[in-house]
Amino acid sequence: MEQWEADDARRRHMARFGQRDTAPEFAVRRELHHRGRRFFVDRQVSRRCRVRPDLVFPRARVAVFVDGCFWHHCEEHVQLPKANAELWRRKLLANRQRDARNQAILTAEGWRVVRSWEHDDPAAVADRVEDELDRWAAIVGRPAERRRP
Repeated sequence: MEQWEADDARRRHMARFGQRDTAPEFAVRRELHHRGRRFFVDRQVSRRCRVRPDLVFPRARVAVFVDGCFWHHCEEHVQLPKANAELWRRKLLANRQRDARNQAILTAEGWRVVRSWEHDDPAAVADRVEDELDRWAAIVGRPAERRRP
């Protein structure tokens, strides 16, 4: 795997951008919270990989990721910077490979992974999450929780 080195100025600049609490994450969280769902935010779930899902339902072992179109190389909205285009292409493809590797680890550990893009409708993402939670409830013999309209 390639190492991505940055000078101190670039590192300070990039450190200003948070890894959590983006607008798409807030929208999904707000929708799930409105439906009565409670969850953890930005919590490490595996010792084998450093990934921290955006939303975590630990009992049901459901991990939710709301991926940004640029950093996770969305096929619909791919727009590489003109400067150093090849470097960025390799970097963003490496991010996709890392996401796939982390998802495989979580799946092997018994987690159900729900991935969505920042451009996805928050209600549709919440529906997919609730489907996974309802599937878990059926397996453990709990009645499915009622969804709020």
